[in-house]
Amino acid sequence: MTIDQLKEKFIEKYGEGDFNGYFSPGRVNLIGEHTDYNGGFVFPCALSFGIYCLIRKTGRKTVRFASLNMDFEAEVSVKELNKPIGKEWVNYLIGVFAQFLKRGIEFESGADILIYGDVPNGAGLSSSAALEVVTAVAINETYNLGIGRLDLIKMSQKAEHEFAGVMCGIMDQFTSCMGKENHAIFLNCDTLDFELVPVKLDGAKIVISNTNSPHKLDSGKYNERVSECRAAVEAIKPYKPISALGEISLEEFNKLEDKIEDDTIRRRARHVVSEIKRTQDAIKELKAGNLGNFGKLMNESHDSLRDDYEVTGFELDTMVEEARKIDGVIGSRMTGGGFGGCTVSLVKIEAIDTFIKQVGENYEAKTGLKPEFYVAEISDGGKKLF
Repeated sequence: MTIDQLKEKFIEKYGEGDFNGYFSPGRVNLIGEHTDYNGGFVFPCALSFGIYCLIRKTGRKTVRFASLNMDFEAEVSVKELNKPIGKEWVNYLIGVFAQFLKRGIEFESGADILIYGDVPNGAGLSSSAALEVVTAVAINETYNLGIGRLDLIKMSQKAEHEFAGVMCGIMDQFTSCMGKENHAIFLNCDTLDFELVPVKLDGAKIVISNTNSPHKLDSGKYNERVSECRAAVEAIKPYKPISALGEISLEEFNKLEDKIEDDTIRRRARHVVSEIKRTQDAIKELKAGNLGNFGKLMNESHDSLRDDYEVTGFELDTMVEEARKIDGVIGSRMTGGGFGGCTVSLVKIEAIDTFIKQVGENYEAKTGLKPEFYVAEISDGGKKLF
């Protein structure tokens, strides 16, 4: 849908008058999975599709919410922008408003808000983070609140924790807010120090493959992994005082892993610590122009997520297996929280058509699900469009 079409939809819904539009992107993580909530490194980039928020400040004392993707609509008093409505999509926006209220900000006037997203829902490309970030950016600018980007990121993450019940790390919101065209973000999730690294793929493209097996982070499995990692930290603490797995090197972990008696907890920790090392190594390889080595590390990342972290599943594993059979695939792995969703592959340009055709046919034959493919472009983070 074009910007002009979105503007027409807003006027149809709310009438003539001045209003503004904002956009925040979804993200794909190239490597560094399930490390963010463990204080480790990640390497995501913002995508060219995401969530649009059209907003008009009004004289009423209510905020009206509508979406071109969802049927449910709501009108909420400015005094009650901290109370969730069942399990509806509007809670992501209300959750963000609630963070402003927590800061002592009172909304004297309401707003009309229209949301449109072209991120595939349930694909693991962070449509929820994009929704939170675009809402935070739009509120901040519409009401001239002057809150800095890092605070908006943290507020968006809190909205996910408190209103969606998913104890996510900060990567998704950070990427949606801070992304830069043709760059990926090498982010230390402990300190929030980051480096924008140029992504020079020299004859290759990022291809995202949607398994169409929707991931469900709120199913409890994600929060279960968070708890298992905390248990690993507690087991290691008597021998090395750490507060997160990101504080221990792979070499140190190899010496201490037998102190973790539970085999499942040990394997969860092994994935996290080794994934942090892989991510650091992958940045060096990318900067040196060694795409082949970067791809090998992507492959190793998926295998670790499959065997030690157990967050892949039949559909994701099948997609990766079929991708790796194609000549011209440099590396392929699951991306996002897992339990369904998408894979990310580096594919030579001349092999992309073959990749989409053969992987699509073979995946569908084995799973009964029809996949979707996106050749990704790397975009800017949350911004005002008009």
